[in-house]
Amino acid sequence: MANFPLFLVLATVMGLSIFLSLPVVYSKRAQGRWAVGLNAAAIGILVFLLADIFSDVSPILYPGGSYVSNLGYSLLFGAAFLVAFVGLYVVDNLPSRAAVAAEGGPRLTAMIIALGIGLQNLTEGLVFGANWVKGTLGILAVVFVGFFLQNVTEGFPIASPFLGTPAKRSGAVMAGLFLIGGLPTIIGGAIGYYWSSNLFLIAFDALAIGAIAYVILPMLKVAFRPLETREAAVRRNRLVYIGVMVGFLIGFAVNAI
Repeated sequence: MANFPLFLVLATVMGLSIFLSLPVVYSKRAQGRWAVGLNAAAIGILVFLLADIFSDVSPILYPGGSYVSNLGYSLLFGAAFLVAFVGLYVVDNLPSRAAVAAEGGPRLTAMIIALGIGLQNLTEGLVFGANWVKGTLGILAVVFVGFFLQNVTEGFPIASPFLGTPAKRSGAVMAGLFLIGGLPTIIGGAIGYYWSSNLFLIAFDALAIGAIAYVILPMLKVAFRPLETREAAVRRNRLVYIGVMVGFLIGFAVNAI
């Protein structure tokens, strides 16, 4: 199947669908308990994305459903995961980090989440481009609808560090973060249209898993920060548990469509 302009339009729609979550992110209700719930749901979505991303590369790492992995691919996966996880840890703990923690903390966390999601969307674009070239219309429709709906949910994790905090989240900042998360879908699609490689898929999926795995930890720390009373903590914890479960199920349901 040819027609690259049409393909590029569809890839753009798929990638920029992440902006459809902005009305909820900017809703006045996204404060208080709503903020806690949305943050927890964002964690649940990220947990699902970890499983979803790994499912993309597991057939390559474990060919034919075998429990014995491809050694070369596994080493590449492990190295890329460490690069992302350790690299983000180093950036997150630079000496200058403490001086801007109050103002820059949420923005830096949101940036890390956006980068992780962007890396994942890059590989989604590669898959979409490869299926477009193959011309399998049935699979292509499923891939497009699934990725489109999944991208809609990815705006919540990116915006979650700002919810319930006094940190500034201007339209320009949020647009930039959403573009970091969404544009790689288009870039990956253009690459996948002309060229595809298992090494490329493994490397970028592992980078995405490393980035998302790292950023879940501070999000959990914020979700379970100490409160003034035990009763308040119990109510908050219950909301977090429910939010994480709901977020995971939303990610699963969207991916199943």
